[in-house]
Amino acid sequence: MTENNTKRTDTSEKKNGFKKTKIGWVPEDWEVNNLQAVADVSMGQSPDSKSYNSIGEGVYLIQGNADIKDRRSNPRLWTSRPTKKCMVNDILMSVRAPVGTISKSYHNACIGRGMCSIQSTGINGEFLYQYLLSYEESWKSVEQGSTFTAVNGKDVRTLKIPIPSLPEQQKIASILSDWDEAIENTQSLIKKLKLRKKGLMQQLLTGKTRLAGFSEEWKEKELGHYIKSTLRPINKPEQEFLALGLRSHGKGIFHKPNFNPNSIAMETLYEVKENDLVVNITFAWEQAIAIANKEDEGGLVSHRFPTFTFKEGVSDAVFFRYYVLQPRFKYLLNVISPGGAGRNRVMSKKDFPRIMVKIPSYKEQKAISGILNLIDSEIEQNEDFLKQLKSQKKGLMQQLLTGKIRVKID
Repeated sequence: MTENNTKRTDTSEKKNGFKKTKIGWVPEDWEVNNLQAVADVSMGQSPDSKSYNSIGEGVYLIQGNADIKDRRSNPRLWTSRPTKKCMVNDILMSVRAPVGTISKSYHNACIGRGMCSIQSTGINGEFLYQYLLSYEESWKSVEQGSTFTAVNGKDVRTLKIPIPSLPEQQKIASILSDWDEAIENTQSLIKKLKLRKKGLMQQLLTGKTRLAGFSEEWKEKELGHYIKSTLRPINKPEQEFLALGLRSHGKGIFHKPNFNPNSIAMETLYEVKENDLVVNITFAWEQAIAIANKEDEGGLVSHRFPTFTFKEGVSDAVFFRYYVLQPRFKYLLNVISPGGAGRNRVMSKKDFPRIMVKIPSYKEQKAISGILNLIDSEIEQNEDFLKQLKSQKKGLMQQLLTGKIRVKID
């Protein structure tokens, strides 16, 4: 790779107060310099693999992106023979595919050849970190358009960096750091809500914890008491159609839009409707089961995806949306899916309705699903808010780190 930052060149006419540089138009009072002029770059070097250990001997080892979590170093191993090192608060950048991913070191560690460390010397460290974050997509776009899967020391050291005055660097860094803090706080809240939901599911869906006003004993009955087989056969469409699939591990239904009917031999397919219970008989043992959502309505499946509906006044679809994801239900699906691993383990359609389950009354089902649905709504709201924060920060980075919007210096 050569001539870094060319992707950012702006060919538009000169703007008042701006000058044209190799990275486009920047404010006249800003400088543009190579990274090596404002930071020390250390390219990683993998130590002897015989020195790797998991007992804390030596120093932490950061080999690549596998040792990064949430943009923080998260090493899994140690090495007793460190080569190149990074220090706490150094910026880390992956130099092997995927190239350009930015994080921070929270450890004094050894860095392997998949990483380089960047230590600011003539620039505000947080400003540099934010700029390198903003440049991630540029690395990716170059990587996708070529055959390279790594960058070398020259590529990193000659990366062009826009440099405002130190007070402006500090102000920009402070603003973007505030957004990072809001993003981290929201991510933390989402994690807590998901843990709370998991705990509630373990308690409420097993009867270990009962809601106020409910004391009737849960009775064990066949699953068929609550569901009924509902097949809606149709002739295979002649035109492209929406096909549905099921992810394993309770990950839900996925869409295959514009599915080519000529790619399958079967002539009969089956329509799915909202609130159907759908199971993949081939991977039921891997918990490939879900309740259809509104957006799944009208999608088509093969005979390997039997559909069931819930009996009115007896079973609540929302309650079962959570119930079928419980470890106990996965175990029951395993029991009726005999055979070896993979496609040889086919669930018995006949045995599925005969599974014995302990389910509360319809009224208690509704109460439990109401609570779990409420926390799901809270999770969804915070996930939407998180998307907004990330989008807002991206917009701010595009404006502040290019000087299109100037900050006021106290």
